Amino acid sequence: MIIARQQDVTDAVLAAMAGAPGDRLRVVMAAFVRHLHEFAREVSLTEAEFEYAIDFLNRIGQASHDSHNEGVLFSDAVGLSTLVCLLNNGQDGATETAAALLGPFWRANAPRTENGGSIVRSATPGAPLFVDCRIRDASGQPLAGVRVDVWQASPEGMYENQDEAQAEMNLRGVFETDSDGRIAFRSVKPAGYPVPTHGPTGEMLRAQQRHPFRPAHLHVLAFKPGFKTLITQVFVDDDAHLESDVVFGVTRALIGDFRRGEGPAPAADVAGEWFSLAYTFVMEPGDAVLPQPPIK
Repeated sequence: MIIARQQDVTDAVLAAMAGAPGDRLRVVMAAFVRHLHEFAREVSLTEAEFEYAIDFLNRIGQASHDSHNEGVLFSDAVGLSTLVCLLNNGQDGATETAAALLGPFWRANAPRTENGGSIVRSATPGAPLFVDCRIRDASGQPLAGVRVDVWQASPEGMYENQDEAQAEMNLRGVFETDSDGRIAFRSVKPAGYPVPTHGPTGEMLRAQQRHPFRPAHLHVLAFKPGFKTLITQVFVDDDAHLESDVVFGVTRALIGDFRRGEGPAPAADVAGEWFSLAYTFVMEPGDAVLPQPPIK
């Protein structure tokens, strides 16, 4: 097609892509082009803005490496990660769901840990936390043999891959549910933290005068053949940033009950303040597919 006016560009691109194999590819790419072109028209995108956007996109790629995924972080910070999660869980967002975004810090191959064991692998400040979780199916029956990855930031606000002071795989572990669908482990109470702001995502947050903080949370990924892989987070219920999570990940269903311990601590070496968390997860029937790790 010879382009006679700006409106012709969209039709020409759509026609060029119409022969792509696969119905889904054609549907997704056609919608992408239509919305992208309409965005440019709606805001009357200038050439300078277009050049800045291309540079911004390039810098997202350049800021990503084995221990940091800027692309996932940017997607989180504009709410796309949470939106995709809710569209694919909880009846297309019609109901609350236990699912949540994966985030940019999950690592595969965390150490297998015995039930009741600790994921604290190096000296880590913070109040001890004793976690007791159950995993059920939709009818309330316990699910045994579920592989459960857990990971969290330290109370100083960094994941171990960001912090040379932490041991390899500190505050990460893989458990397997017992016949009662239960896992239990020891950790430290997580704290809220700022997302990395050294790259383009931080530049965007500063330009929008947004804070970079996530409320304190614990990550969980549950995997069992025959069930949809559950990716979720449990948030500390008294965190100041529950209402303003920089990545829009907090739903009511994900706020946990982190209770200050009373009486004797569950472990003899605990002196002073400690906390407990009990939480039940529900897994839905579906495909058991592990996501690609955002970092190595």
